Amino acid sequence: MGKPTGFIEISRQERTYMPPEDRITHYDEFYVNLSDDILSEQGARCMDCGIPFCHNGCPVNNIIPEWNDLAYRGEWQQALETLHSTNNFPEFTGRVCPAPCEAACTLNMTNEPVTIKTIECAIVDKGWENGWIQPLPQNYNTGKRVAVVGSGPAGMACAQQLARAGHQVTVFEKHSKIGGLLRYGIPDFKMSKHLIDRRMAQMQTEGVEFRPNSHVGHNINPSLLLHDFDAIALTGGSEVPRDLPVPGRKLNGIHFAMSFLAQQNRRVSGEIVRDEREILAKEKNVVVIGGGDTGSDCVGTSNRQGAVSVTQMEIMPKPPEHENKAITWPDWPLIMRTSSSHDEGCQRQWAVATKSFEGKNNSVTAINAVRLEWGEEGMKEVTGSEHQIKADLVLLAMGFMNPVYVGMLEGFGIELDNRGNVLADTKNYATSIDKVFAAGDMRRGQSLVVWAIREGRQCARSIDKFLMGHTNLPH
Repeated sequence: MGKPTGFIEISRQERTYMPPEDRITHYDEFYVNLSDDILSEQGARCMDCGIPFCHNGCPVNNIIPEWNDLAYRGEWQQALETLHSTNNFPEFTGRVCPAPCEAACTLNMTNEPVTIKTIECAIVDKGWENGWIQPLPQNYNTGKRVAVVGSGPAGMACAQQLARAGHQVTVFEKHSKIGGLLRYGIPDFKMSKHLIDRRMAQMQTEGVEFRPNSHVGHNINPSLLLHDFDAIALTGGSEVPRDLPVPGRKLNGIHFAMSFLAQQNRRVSGEIVRDEREILAKEKNVVVIGGGDTGSDCVGTSNRQGAVSVTQMEIMPKPPEHENKAITWPDWPLIMRTSSSHDEGCQRQWAVATKSFEGKNNSVTAINAVRLEWGEEGMKEVTGSEHQIKADLVLLAMGFMNPVYVGMLEGFGIELDNRGNVLADTKNYATSIDKVFAAGDMRRGQSLVVWAIREGRQCARSIDKFLMGHTNLPH
């Protein structure tokens, strides 16, 4: 694959970003893409490694060496066909995936993995630019009707695959626009929402019906779906956020991260913010509690809104700058990661816990925190390390517990696993209710967009087999 000596002759080069001082003035994407010549060279770095660990590093099992080689040779349309054979929406993953494939790359042993994510994004963007991506409507109809509840990446992937198998697919979405987490959870500066609209239009031409403002379990009775459809796929998200029940939690100015992010995404798209209170970081000292991707998105959004300062707190200790590859490779390593949002301005604190919130006039003014020491027996507070962090706005970004049970899941009477997720395996994706299936975060817990796409595709295959007795959909 690629040029046999490419990995020796050519250094790794990724797409870059606009300068922080420029990009924080807007909510547009700020990638600076590579030229075709440089992209071709980067594809040439994909070595004939014998065992392509990148395949297993990628949740959708992208055929990475093949499309790297095709990019190297300038055969972009064929590269696109290869990419689409495993991934319905590479323009999503090419922007927001953390690239476990690159961690698994053989060249990562020397800290210079192939720029897989950059090449993937370039392939699909070229596909759209050149009109190679067209709807694939089927000329036959099985007569079977499938309801997909939830229009995030799992639901969209599941719906598209089922439509291409000849089924009549209706997607139910509780919000006013399609996209789920992609639409309302991921900031526009990381992924422009026209990408969702473009795929939605393609899927509509392929026969998928979208029904926004359709909240199953609230304005739509689950029993109606059981009556009207031959199969149902539950592809909602893991939406119950982890809370922080410490003194002062009820003070004004303390919000869940997703409420903050969703409001801003609605502003950017021109939607009405219907929440009782607007959450804005302008002229405030912002503290983000939680060191993951959602917390990073809060950092970038806060800076764009004009925050005075942004601090991100993490209860876990600071991870190492570099992993011990002899132990971790090709698995995903726990290492220090700095996002583009961190580069825009942020103070990061590690191994810090919130003891309580201070307030004045019923609004938060500070966080009482303590430093932690981690050992074999867990964590303990460091004596004398108590300190205050000024805070006018606190955003809780500590992850999600499980899907919302009240409403849809309660209405179906779905059995849950011991974590509160919908009980279904990855062989059939079948739930405890006949003809009802589940995939994505609602089944597996909070995870990555790429995992949602994988589960949506596999769930579609299981539904197709359930309806027809056999299936030609890919694994």
